[in-house]
Amino acid sequence: MALDGTFDPKLTRRAMRAELLDAETELKLAYAWRDERCEQSLHRLITAYMRLAISMASKFKRYGAPMNDLIQEASLGLMKAADKFDPDRGVRFSTYAVWWIKASIQDYVMRNWSMVRTGSTSSQKSLFFNLRRVQARLEREAATAGEELDRHQMRQMIATEVGVPLHDVEMMEGRLSGSDYSLNATQSSEDEGREWIDALEDDSDQAAENVENDHDTETLRSWLVTALSALSHREQYIVTERKIKDQTRTLESLGHELGLSKERIRQLEAAAFIKMRKSLEGQSRELHHFFA
Repeated sequence: MALDGTFDPKLTRRAMRAELLDAETELKLAYAWRDERCEQSLHRLITAYMRLAISMASKFKRYGAPMNDLIQEASLGLMKAADKFDPDRGVRFSTYAVWWIKASIQDYVMRNWSMVRTGSTSSQKSLFFNLRRVQARLEREAATAGEELDRHQMRQMIATEVGVPLHDVEMMEGRLSGSDYSLNATQSSEDEGREWIDALEDDSDQAAENVENDHDTETLRSWLVTALSALSHREQYIVTERKIKDQTRTLESLGHELGLSKERIRQLEAAAFIKMRKSLEGQSRELHHFFA
């Protein structure tokens, strides 16, 4: 199998020439692989049903993925099916393998449809692969009945038909409406090479915002200095050691240094905060009156 993304027609021809297994032979091979891990039996089982994998892969060509990649994913699904198949259940391997092959291809298509995650739940997957088909059928039925549905009515009917919330239908419509585009692509030939990324808003702080932020920071710093200067020397020391320094100290260590109890240090700290709060509120009111 070619791994360069191009489809190798020889693969299909080899698969079509592979042996057709009857139920008895298929069962023997499945038991040999499950119980004895016989790789030759696994190889025969996989080879015989590669035509099934290729046939299912071809049904997903319309999603734009390279056929060779679809076949590889189908092969992976087929191998998973062989590894998990229980011959004691009385089900043909081909019937069991269909689910694994389809699931593997669908996961691949949804992973590669867009850089934005399309969805992974069973309802989202059902919507992804059935939205267009259901919409086309509903449009035909409405046309036959002489009715005309607006977009909201159509979305509601699709949500009811597929069994998903309305917002999932709206989201999936957007995802299926087009493929991803590079931000470095030019907007049009008339824009002299202007790229889409040039049209994005700059989220970083602008010069005016930086000046305003610096001014506010400086104002708050001056207010704090004024509020601290209104405290006694001991209160200033306690607040600085408890809240301002990078390595803050405990009430107990300050009490031991100042010869006071831990509770007394806490009371002095609370009183200092009350004084500072009153000072900050007063300065804020003065600024408000100044600009009023």
